[in-house]
Amino acid sequence: MNATQAMPATVDRPSRPGLVLVCVCVCTVLVVGLVAAINLAVPQLAASGLSPSSSQLLWIVDAYVVVFACLVIPGGAAGDRFGRKGVLVAGLVTFAVGAVVSASSPTVAIMLVGRVVTGLGAAMVLPNCVGVLVHATPPERRGRALAVWGAVSGMGGIVGNIGGGALLTGGTWRTLFAVVASIALVCAVWVVRATSRSDRASRALDPVGTALFVAAVVALLIGVIEAPEQGWGSAVVVTALVLAVVVGAGWVVFELRATHPLLDPRLFRIPLLSSAAFGMSVMFFGSFGLFYVNASLLQYGRGYTVLQAGLGTLPLALPLLLVSRLVPDLVRRTGIPVVLTAAFAAIGTGLFGLSTATGQPYPAYAAWLVVVGIGFALALPCLTAELTAALPAEQAGVAGGLQAATRELGSALGVAVVGTVLTAAFTGKLPEGLKGHEPAAHTVAEALAAAPAEHDAVVAAFVAGADTALRVTSVLTLLAGAVVVAGALRAARSGRHN
Repeated sequence: MNATQAMPATVDRPSRPGLVLVCVCVCTVLVVGLVAAINLAVPQLAASGLSPSSSQLLWIVDAYVVVFACLVIPGGAAGDRFGRKGVLVAGLVTFAVGAVVSASSPTVAIMLVGRVVTGLGAAMVLPNCVGVLVHATPPERRGRALAVWGAVSGMGGIVGNIGGGALLTGGTWRTLFAVVASIALVCAVWVVRATSRSDRASRALDPVGTALFVAAVVALLIGVIEAPEQGWGSAVVVTALVLAVVVGAGWVVFELRATHPLLDPRLFRIPLLSSAAFGMSVMFFGSFGLFYVNASLLQYGRGYTVLQAGLGTLPLALPLLLVSRLVPDLVRRTGIPVVLTAAFAAIGTGLFGLSTATGQPYPAYAAWLVVVGIGFALALPCLTAELTAALPAEQAGVAGGLQAATRELGSALGVAVVGTVLTAAFTGKLPEGLKGHEPAAHTVAEALAAAPAEHDAVVAAFVAGADTALRVTSVLTLLAGAVVVAGALRAARSGRHN
């Protein structure tokens, strides 16, 4: 049975599934949009009284995404077991609490605590949005509803950029978190009023498997994020990367032996499931790597205000609005491999094009953003529908969790890898007088504080570093996209894509 088949007769179905769709879309945009909005605040945070280093800046961005990614599958399982509506409401409240802690943080350490708590709330919210939607929508409308939700979730980053830019223009990064907390509480009330309870399923939460998965991902990101400051050969980085491999292997072994694994690794033997999961990670690797670079690039390189930088991402949204709704028909006519080939070709080509247009007028830059947006618009609805249909409806929360985990892991890795490449390239292109400066300058704020007269040279070094980061992201996306398409072709040949 898949997500589009009949639901159990005991489901308490709301009478207005359209209202439920709008509600879960708003909740989804909130938790996804915060990932993008914080990128706009990076220049403010770098110059704030928190005085974060370059690696701390990356952790401020990624702490939320890492917890989000690692706990989103347990969050979906908790919804299946304890009730999707209740866990969704609890997640929104937790999200609000974390945002309040972030808004009031006096130090980087407290900020990171707030980001972790917010990520925990997001991990409870996103998969249960899918679960609530699946159980609220009649089978004949479920595929279209999921496609709409997938397209809206893809626009979360765009909305986060625009909304975050508006809030940061009228206030500070503290204002951003305070408003986010208020919206989360309003959404919690909305969910209580708009949605109804659905059947629960007996589902093990697998705390040991969850702990191993979290440890492996955190170790991997420590290695990637700390490398520019510590060095790739440093004890910290090497130890972290080795631990990531060892603990990750331990997680696979444990899950294979567990009676009730949270996520059975054997599921990834299904060609389409593994291809779709990897494809989701690759797509969000590229998109949130772009968001991390783009926010600062527009502000530093083009002199845009924070609101202008947020609005500068609007060309990405146009294809999501115009193309996404055509994807289900396009898939039926041409097949999944063809659609995914076009999608990843557009994303990779668009990212490379952006790296050549940073010094050109904005319309040229915007045209490449449209190309990237076409790739997102083609890939996201296709991958969303296939991942959701791979598991039965009574495991809708876990299906949503798997989808969210792959996308947020891709986002976290995108920010970490792109941020690492950007920092390394930026420091390598700084004026000679700054290269030997102690302490070493790893951010634009640190470089300008050390040598205010070198403003133009520092900005030029940042733009050059951003170009390098975009090109690396382009190449990685194209190579990984080829792997995704190969998996989709295997799935099509095996006949297991239905």
